[in-house]
Formats: sequence, structure tokens, C-alpha cells
Amino acid sequence: MKMRSPIPHKKARIEIIPLIDIMFFLLASFMMVSLSQTHMKGIRVNLPSIHSVPQPPDQKKDYVAIRVAEGGLIYFDNVSVNFDEVLPKLYELHRANPQVKISLSAETLALHGDVIGVLDKVRSVGIDKIGYQIKTASPQGAPGTVPAPPAPGAPPPPPPP
Repeated sequence: MKMRSPIPHKKARIEIIPLIDIMFFLLASFMMVSLSQTHMKGIRVNLPSIHSVPQPPDQKKDYVAIRVAEGGLIYFDNVSVNFDEVLPKLYELHRANPQVKISLSAETLALHGDVIGVLDKVRSVGIDKIGYQIKTASPQGAPGTVPAPPAPGAPPPPPPP
């Protein structure tokens, strides 16, 4: 004769929720360990402070922007300079810093001869680090632009549609 146990017999089951909890714990711990072993490499950057002090005038300049405007006007860092004063100013810059860099630009209506004259003076002083700022010409007929006059002897441009 078979006797039945007073304790009910249950079938074995695999509970998946505790397994998921353990897997998430292992995932998080492996992520934390791997992040702590990574060495971040970067470049040190000295950012300007909010209260930055302007450059004292006695420090040597390493960059000067020269702009030639219409009518032979010449600007050194947006300060107007007469054409006769360009050479002494360049000598002074070169004497203060022999490695000074010049950025030469010209406005649209400036004459090429004026730009070349300034370039010759820069080179005669001994400055050989010269950069040129060149802007692309605006497309003809773009809003806000003045169309270029036709070359002498060229046929007139077609009328606008």
C-alpha cells in the first residue's frame, strides 16, 4: 500500500527573475571596473579667464594683420597708417620680433599696385612669414552685390530675364 506524504509535491522550476537581477549586477560591476581602468588622454588647454588682462604694449607681437583699402589706405590691425609710415612701422615690428607673421589682405576696390607696394616693403624689411587672406568673389547678380563693369572692348552682358 502506498502512502501519500502530507507535504504536497511540487515540480522543480527555474526562476528567471533572480537570474536577471544577477546578470544586471554583473554587467554593472564589469562596466564600472572597465571604466576605472581606462586612462583618459587629452590635451591640456589654457582657457582664458573671464577677467583676462589685455596684452601690455611692451610685449612683442607675433602676428600683424595688414589691410590695403581703396585709395591706398593701409591699416595695421585696423589702425590707419600713412603709406610713408609703413616701412618704419615694419622695421619696428621686425626689430621687436624677427619671427613676426604678417597677414596681408586687400579690399575689393584696392589697387593691385598698392598691395604689391606693401608686399615689397614687407619683404625688404626681412619678414618672410607672410599669409594672404583671400575671399571668394561673390557670384554676379547675387543680392547686395554690384556687378563688375565689362572689360573694354568686351560685348555688353545679356539683359536680365
